[in-house]
Amino acid sequence: MNFQHITLISFGYFEKNILEKISKEVSQEFLIPVKVKEGYLDLSDFLDASRRQYNGTDLLKEVDVMYATDPVKTIGLFSVDLYIPILTFIFGQAYLNGRSGISSHYRLSNERYGMKKDDVLMLERFTKEVIHELGHTFGLIHCHVPTCVMRSSTYVEDIDQKSMHLCAQCCSTLSLKQPA
Repeated sequence: MNFQHITLISFGYFEKNILEKISKEVSQEFLIPVKVKEGYLDLSDFLDASRRQYNGTDLLKEVDVMYATDPVKTIGLFSVDLYIPILTFIFGQAYLNGRSGISSHYRLSNERYGMKKDDVLMLERFTKEVIHELGHTFGLIHCHVPTCVMRSSTYVEDIDQKSMHLCAQCCSTLSLKQPA
């Protein structure tokens, strides 16, 4: 892979340690340096008031146009409820073989589902989703290996069942180290 680095852009407030932990895991998984930046978008432009959600497709386009550059992979990090017209909600979205993606932690916390708060689990879920969306930008499609981070996730339980890492086949596709 011939990319200078990966950029994580926070749109909204994220604690510094959250961004540091995600960037460390992403860097270790893809063997590429990660930079963290802050960005600004007027999110009201992307709100569908009738759904009380934000249009992921339009946000992804905006992140790509305003913040992505070649040869850098860029992921926008959000804390709002994302959707695409054909789905009730999404955790993230990316351009396959593209330069950008987005991910939101809005639906990743236990409290959203009436369970006890678990910041460690929420961070793990968010990191998996960021790595998943980056995998798409590198050309990976959904994987059928149950523990691969590239397996599709419809519910948080799906995210919990997979690891934070690419399987051997996905690593091979990207010419990365084999998982331990």
